[in-house]
Amino acid sequence: MTVKINLPHDNSYEIFIEELKELYFDRKVVIVTNPTVSGFHLEYLKSKLKARELSVCTIPDGEEYKHMQTLESILEHCFEKRLDRKSLLVAFGGGVIGDMTGFAASIYQRGIDFVQIPTTLLSQVDASVGGKTGINNKFGKNLIGVFHQPIAVYIDPSMLKTLPKREFGAGVAEIVKMAVTFNKDFFEWLEQNDLNDEKNIQTAIAKSVQTKADVVSQDEKELGIRAALNYGHTFGHVIENETNYDTYLHGEAVGIGMCMANALAVKIGLMSQEEALRVKNLLEKYDIPTTYKIKDVDDFYEHFFLDKKSLDNKIKFILPVGIGNCKITNEVSKTDVIEILKGF
Repeated sequence: MTVKINLPHDNSYEIFIEELKELYFDRKVVIVTNPTVSGFHLEYLKSKLKARELSVCTIPDGEEYKHMQTLESILEHCFEKRLDRKSLLVAFGGGVIGDMTGFAASIYQRGIDFVQIPTTLLSQVDASVGGKTGINNKFGKNLIGVFHQPIAVYIDPSMLKTLPKREFGAGVAEIVKMAVTFNKDFFEWLEQNDLNDEKNIQTAIAKSVQTKADVVSQDEKELGIRAALNYGHTFGHVIENETNYDTYLHGEAVGIGMCMANALAVKIGLMSQEEALRVKNLLEKYDIPTTYKIKDVDDFYEHFFLDKKSLDNKIKFILPVGIGNCKITNEVSKTDVIEILKGF
């Protein structure tokens, strides 16, 4: 299956969801990956990918390494291999690899091409599509970065066979996110079908990618509707920052964040308690955490203002309106938010 993202300024590209076909690039290519992914899949990729000159840059595995020093190591590899402005980077891994490789590509010699070959469920359904790149710092997640679209995305679902259960669940959380915000029928399909089934997960990947492609095609730089894809992230990013990015996988933090957003939506009358419970039950079906113990409610609240979506000292929340729709608002009272946070 092929999904196309239609964007202005010659930024359109295709997303291929199928077994990886042979790829040839008549230029210098650097594969950016980590030891875990390379141990499972690097030889497979090298058997499919040919280039004028090919090298591999291996960076540490984990969200805690998504920082400036690791970015520097990618750039140093590019300089050592004498990449030029026609060279290409290949992001081969999960969301961290994709974000960092895309960012490196965007700033190396003022910008070179890159492709995404995502190997985790989360990156296949969400992170590899849409051109968001970036790194974390002590103030929060992805606060340093740019929009830099790949020239193609190659999603090979067979790579998910080596994925640990927790990583799989983290990806399911992003699938649920898409369904709750944009597609009630898809959500009901998810309730009725087991994503551990190979055919079902391919269907879910395709539906998620198509949903995100449609949204990004309308709003590439997240000035409007694309912000809805951050459902669960406003809360989730604070959780990740509070726990130093080493307690929860990104998708797990988003799962908890969705439950917090749902509680707020129920509080202000956008969602029923029954609908919130259905989302919670679906997440827990894949062992995605749905609870979190907030140590300092006021401190947690203050962290919201470091979120990229906050503007003019107002917090922007993405809240579900029932299942299948959502609302982007910065008009939620502090009193209501604090009350919800106290419940956690």
